[in-house]
Amino acid sequence: MNEHDLSDLRAEFDKFVDEKCSLDPEQNPDIGDKVDEEPVPQFVDALTSKLLAPAHSGVYLSRLDIKRIAEAIDESIPIKERIKMLRALFRHTTTRQYLEDAFKEIDKHINGRILIYKSLSESFPSSKYIFDEHIQKAQKTMQMFKQIIADFEEIEPTSDPMFV
Repeated sequence: MNEHDLSDLRAEFDKFVDEKCSLDPEQNPDIGDKVDEEPVPQFVDALTSKLLAPAHSGVYLSRLDIKRIAEAIDESIPIKERIKMLRALFRHTTTRQYLEDAFKEIDKHINGRILIYKSLSESFPSSKYIFDEHIQKAQKTMQMFKQIIADFEEIEPTSDPMFV
């Protein structure tokens, strides 16, 4: 390689960085937006840390799973990182009914995984203890949903936050 080739390569690289790695949201839509930075209810941080980690929840919920959960409760969220999608799903939660509906849909997905684990443990008995552990974690996660619902305080649209 001669020096001319390196300068061309450097110019091409600089052009790429300017076009594709910009911090301007109009040029690079993947860097996030103001909606991603909006505050969320208290339970969402605990929920995301436990639900999105298969080591804690016993299941893996993909972006497509979260998208389907949102659609099932008539919500529309864009496909992004899983944590951002989950935060968007619960960002404007004001009623216990909304929480119940969302957790009911998540339960359906988790129960689907539990059925798969049971089928696999029957097919591979020597690995049953592994699947049993995941099933226990998944059931514990679903119990966490019930606790979140029980602890949730509804926000009335007419409530004045200064006089609550």
